[in-house]
Amino acid sequence: MARASERPITEANGADEIKVIVTNRKARHDYHFLETWEAGIVLTGTEVKSLRAGKINLTDSYAAVDNGEAYLYNVHVSPYEQGSHFNHEPTRRRKLLLHRSEIRKLIGRVVEKGLTLIPMRVYFKRGRAKVEIALAKGKRDYDRRRTIMERDARRDMERTLKGRP
Repeated sequence: MARASERPITEANGADEIKVIVTNRKARHDYHFLETWEAGIVLTGTEVKSLRAGKINLTDSYAAVDNGEAYLYNVHVSPYEQGSHFNHEPTRRRKLLLHRSEIRKLIGRVVEKGLTLIPMRVYFKRGRAKVEIALAKGKRDYDRRRTIMERDARRDMERTLKGRP
């Protein structure tokens, strides 16, 4: 019989616990998502400390593939407050850690008209910083209006059903 310390680590006993740092809520409003990937991020020490403090902004950020490597652009990680002159640059491009086959698949899909890579959320998984990137297609104005109308209609229905005995 295996002791508690020898049990295999599974999602059920909390080892794959995910601590979400930031979610890109604006992206859900502006894009249709086709596919998602999880990627590691290459960070410096002060960037990790800023992430743990929740000092990150994904607004207007995107991912792209350059020379066979994936990068994140326009992600603002605030400088670490207790950092010295070795602090990081807030909006530098950050390399994403993906398998070569995943990068090849991304290159093929991004070449299609109107598709882009958007970071959806940044989180810690097993102590490692991860980013969820999504292959997305931009919504038109009428798509956004339809989404808002459907959401409002759903809320109205829930309110009326909630008030009934």
